[in-house]
Amino acid sequence: MTALTPGTWNLDATHTDVDFTVRHAGISKVRGTFNAVEGSLVVADDATASNVNITIDANSVDTGQPDRDAHIKAADFFETEAHPNMTFVSTEVRAAGNDPQEFTLVGNLTIKGVTNPVELKAEFGGQTVDAFGMTRAGFEAAGEISRKDFGITWNAPLQAAAGGVLVSDAVKIQIDASFVLPAEEGAQA
Repeated sequence: MTALTPGTWNLDATHTDVDFTVRHAGISKVRGTFNAVEGSLVVADDATASNVNITIDANSVDTGQPDRDAHIKAADFFETEAHPNMTFVSTEVRAAGNDPQEFTLVGNLTIKGVTNPVELKAEFGGQTVDAFGMTRAGFEAAGEISRKDFGITWNAPLQAAAGGVLVSDAVKIQIDASFVLPAEEGAQA
């Protein structure tokens, strides 16, 4: 990452999307998003020493279908009554190739009380001051996890002739995040 002001940045949930995609019946995709997310980014002078902490409200899952969302919140999937939040805590930021804007974000993802390491390919979109005088930074990150690794194993077999299962194990994650530097820190930039 280049040209990012050191300090503690707050996630701007209004301008952040945390999305996922799974294969359905082996022939189509189901997409969803989480509507409630919060977090912070602590940027060190050495960008590779920076860290990010994100909390996602699992009850905010939204696939556009209320019945499906209710099933995802139930014990078969997220079991949100017992595990209302998912968290990501970074453990490492490392350069990825020759482009200084691209990096690998390594961290611990906790879903349904189970924590596993994940790697996300990430890109720093830049830093700017918006029309309201707020110092902002943008990032994109993407990766893939196995839902079974987090104890989410529910499935239904397809007809014998078709083979396979209803919901893929692989879950693709796409994050578009905006962080804001508090005014007192942004003034020092």
